[in-house]
Amino acid sequence: MTLHSEIFEQPEKLSALLDEQKQTVTGIAKAIQSRNVQYAFLAARGTSDNAGRYANYLWGAHNQLPLALATPSLFTYYQSPPRLQNALVVGVSQSGQSPDIVSVLEEGRKQNCLTLAITNVPDSPLAKTADFVLDIQAGPEKAVAATKTYTTELMAIAMLSAAMSNSDEQWRQLASVPEWARYVLKLDERIAQMTQRYRYMNQCVVLGRGFNYATAFEWALKLKELTYIIAEPYSSADFQHGPIAMVEGGFPVLAVAPNGKVHGSMTEMLTRLRKQHHAELVLISDDADALALAQSPIQLPPQIPEWLTPLVGIIPAQLFACHLTTVKGYDTEKPRSITKVTETH
Repeated sequence: MTLHSEIFEQPEKLSALLDEQKQTVTGIAKAIQSRNVQYAFLAARGTSDNAGRYANYLWGAHNQLPLALATPSLFTYYQSPPRLQNALVVGVSQSGQSPDIVSVLEEGRKQNCLTLAITNVPDSPLAKTADFVLDIQAGPEKAVAATKTYTTELMAIAMLSAAMSNSDEQWRQLASVPEWARYVLKLDERIAQMTQRYRYMNQCVVLGRGFNYATAFEWALKLKELTYIIAEPYSSADFQHGPIAMVEGGFPVLAVAPNGKVHGSMTEMLTRLRKQHHAELVLISDDADALALAQSPIQLPPQIPEWLTPLVGIIPAQLFACHLTTVKGYDTEKPRSITKVTETH
């Protein structure tokens, strides 16, 4: 089992999660609706923190549920947790091992909050602390860089949103995600060839906005973990407030810009970067006009609802990072200085 093979497991894992956990998700949604939950308070680290960024947009947009990303050090080192009255306290962790994430859920229970663990290990310390456990069912993930556990975390978050909305249409849309994932995996050879162009890239920025703010962060994280590139993620809006000054001719800008409500603003930014700053663009999108701006376009399947594009758009980004690692002469299975499970306090 390798990083590359685990990327290819994702359609199967997403499909199984949809089929086997819908009843559990529906029960969790009913429990949330039976309580006076006013907001979600989510604790995570690393890749799981990027899944939390997705929840921040999705639960806010579809469920009118504000989400605050926790600062776990308040619960451990400072021992000064905030008041969590009427919160749904959520811990997201592929391993469920990190003591600081566990501490947030423990405090949530002390304050009589509803607690939920989203994890790949249903008997982990995090799961044992929670009122409800949503098993993402990704199976053993041997590669240090998380791929299938990220997309299944996103799927779990999306399923919970659909259940809280009680929307049959959203469930129907979710059922198409595995097929869209298979579509983008067919781009594997083309992406492998594309990465040859970036053999000597040592810095870049990664742009996304809205639901795909999370995708920008996760793509950048994979590049940092595997290729050791200085990859800085930004909202395209934040990028205009200073960081755009970095961009000069040939500077690499990686972006995720599928159709949706923020697409117009993303396209304006990409046009500016290409035509005024002469940036080198790698673009994941389903829009032909936007893709025409990029030296390295990556075509998504058409008509994916915007709220589900992060589940599909990250997969070609994972392939890009995986192949670029090999092109640069590094080992995808042994990234330096990091391990599979990181226990922070």
